Amino acid sequence: MSNITLSIDDQTYRTARIVAAERGTSVSAMVRDYLQGLRPAQQDERIKALVATFDLAQPGYSASNRLSRDEANDRYRLD
Repeated sequence: MSNITLSIDDQTYRTARIVAAERGTSVSAMVRDYLQGLRPAQQDERIKALVATFDLAQPGYSASNRLSRDEANDRYRLD
């Protein structure tokens, strides 16, 4: 694994540290995740895997088969 050095202003670094703490991670991990996300081939493979998983879980699913808003609300009405 390679190391890199970044130069950023103090306010940007402070903000990044706060965001990292809120997410329970580190600034280094956030930068690493961002940079890894720049690899389009990897993203494509992740998307393909998610689609394949969804297709296995919901065979024959079509978005056009969804209930309308009115039908969905009527479903839970306690008349």
